[in-house]
Amino acid sequence: MCTKHEACSTTKNSMANPQAVSCSSLKITAIRAAGVDSNEEGCCGSRECASNDPDDEPAQLTFVKTQFNQSWKIEGMDCPSCARKVETALKKVGNVIDAKVLFATEKLVVKFNTEEAALEIEQAVRNAGFTAHRIDATNPVSAPIHSDWKSVIKQNAQILSIAGAMILAAIVQPYFPQISDGMFILTCLAGLYPIGKKAIQLARSGTPFAIETLMSVAALGALYLGETVEAAMVLLLFLIGERLEAFAASKARSGVQALMALVPETATKIVAGERITVAAHELKPGDVVEVSPGSRLPADGQLHEASASFDESALTGESLPVERYQGDSIMAGAVVADQVVRFTITSKQGENAIDRILHLIEEAESRKAPLERFLDKFSRWYTPLMMLVSLAVVVIPPTLFAQPWETWVYRGLALLLIACPCALVISTPAAITSGLAAAARRGALIKGGAALEQLGKIESIAFDKTGTLTKGKPEVTDVVALNGWDEEQLLRYVAAVEMGSSHPLATSLVKKVQAMALPIPEAIEKRALVGSGVSGVVEGKSLRVLAPSKANVPFSDAFSAQVEALEMQGKTVVVVFEQENIVGLIAWQDTLREDAKAAIEALRRLGIDTIMLTGDNPRSAATMSAQLGIDFKASLLPQDKVEYIQQLAQQKQVAMVGDGINDAPAMKAASIGIAMGGGTDVALETADAAITHNRLVELATMIELSQATLANIRQNVTLALGLKSIFLVTSLLGITGLWVAVLADSGATALVTLNALRLLKFKK
Repeated sequence: MCTKHEACSTTKNSMANPQAVSCSSLKITAIRAAGVDSNEEGCCGSRECASNDPDDEPAQLTFVKTQFNQSWKIEGMDCPSCARKVETALKKVGNVIDAKVLFATEKLVVKFNTEEAALEIEQAVRNAGFTAHRIDATNPVSAPIHSDWKSVIKQNAQILSIAGAMILAAIVQPYFPQISDGMFILTCLAGLYPIGKKAIQLARSGTPFAIETLMSVAALGALYLGETVEAAMVLLLFLIGERLEAFAASKARSGVQALMALVPETATKIVAGERITVAAHELKPGDVVEVSPGSRLPADGQLHEASASFDESALTGESLPVERYQGDSIMAGAVVADQVVRFTITSKQGENAIDRILHLIEEAESRKAPLERFLDKFSRWYTPLMMLVSLAVVVIPPTLFAQPWETWVYRGLALLLIACPCALVISTPAAITSGLAAAARRGALIKGGAALEQLGKIESIAFDKTGTLTKGKPEVTDVVALNGWDEEQLLRYVAAVEMGSSHPLATSLVKKVQAMALPIPEAIEKRALVGSGVSGVVEGKSLRVLAPSKANVPFSDAFSAQVEALEMQGKTVVVVFEQENIVGLIAWQDTLREDAKAAIEALRRLGIDTIMLTGDNPRSAATMSAQLGIDFKASLLPQDKVEYIQQLAQQKQVAMVGDGINDAPAMKAASIGIAMGGGTDVALETADAAITHNRLVELATMIELSQATLANIRQNVTLALGLKSIFLVTSLLGITGLWVAVLADSGATALVTLNALRLLKFKK
């Protein structure tokens, strides 16, 4: 499969165009500025996508069934129930393979088989009562425009008209009661028309038990009973509640929409030395762009200037400007702080740092928390059940106990309004969306409600050492040549064997040799000795570079003392062998992250146990452990880390924090995996959360935010069910009427959403 794209569908079909294969870039891994890949190929240009059959004949026609991926912006959604209504409507559209509505970004993503299906999809969305706008390069999703007073009046024209008509009818009531009743009836019917129309649309689209249906039945029932004032009041309160829900929903999306606004709409492109203003979506890799101080970068790129300062606070949570140097990667959305800069674009459309964060948030929405999944299922039978209860309330007392029909029909209608599950459905996703957005603002990305919920339950955290607790930039500190070798020869030969490795120790050594301008010879028969070191042949000499504990040969007392002394200083030591002869040793030392100790102390205050897992030698690990005040396990192979995490996970909820490929299996084995933002793509893909700015001290804050989100969810569910229960009883007893039932529904929905919005202001 194409490594850059999630899917390239190639099923055979005798009537399809073999070249019309659509690929959608949905899988996002790296959370940093896109770099330049000299080996980059087009979609499905890699060998994984190509046929491996040598007998394939070019002249032979191969037909494939086309698969299209398209996104739309959906307008008119007030809560996750609306998103589910759209998905239900699209299930009835032919040729639709999969449809997913992302409420947080108001985005619909559909996979379908025929080009004509796109129009059917848009029509299905309209039939469900919503509006769909196609998203592409020329029509990207944009941040919301703040409304002026004219547009606000236009949006609320129906509410204002009904309210005005009701006020007029109330004024006329003492003088002309019949005219007043007629005005209330007309007002009610006028307000009911759009609601009833949408109820019919939703019923045809597969959602017969929508709030619009319940409201229409309740209003018509009130009119039948002669309660004209109450019928009109019910509709007015419902419409006001809808507007409040829409407002609350837009506030809940504000964190995500703020990210969308970080990329400017235009950019200054340099062509033949001249400045040309172009749309940001027209930029492509290789273009040179100029940005003035105070402006944001329109794409990821590589800096031309010798140095420049950038404000990346909106992306990483780092409040102070960061210094970047010539050739460094810089991220879309960052603000130029001190001078005019030029840079070369490195990111394709839809693949810059902002896009990757948005994609991760969208991906996160599909990973629902267990409680959210339960409430979704619960809400699907809650409304039909409540409708049956309402019917029973209407029928049983009059038929079995000779009670007046009017009284119990009225109470049944009130119960019908309480049957709407909106407040319950939105209680969890509203809190999770706010929690995810608050985390993103602080430079932490959490992949979904399930991960957010799990993070709040963590009891123990295991850390990788190199690149996680340390900076991951070890420096060569000691070179000792033995048995007739000199230091330069030792460095050159070991660099030859280590050349091409991505291990921090190897890259550090190679850079040192290159900085010394020493020629590095060619090594052959290079081989990684898992958990031990590397081997290779250089200029006819067979070399092995091994950890002292893996050498399996006796050392002299003097040599052992030398190795032990270096390890006691917290250094990592390797022994170099030619055949079976020791020809030298090399030592590196990595430095702790400035905030590592503070991070461990913050976690300890939360009652979370911490431990360091490392493949380094026990003496070096003990030295670093003492500095941090953390337990440790040393000399661990990747599989040893996995086994330890699995054992620990049987006793408590455990997180694994790492940054490298070798950490990925242990992160997968943990209850939740957390990656450092500067880590490998494999680690970031495996992880359930990532710290984009590499500040370990924010890990405790991330956990506190998760705990606050869980508490918020409990509050919301209690509030939603509590209000429903209270007004269920009061409606049955006849204490409250229809309009109070509407307030119970819309008010509860608005309250739980506003309560969830408090998470956006979360402070440690």
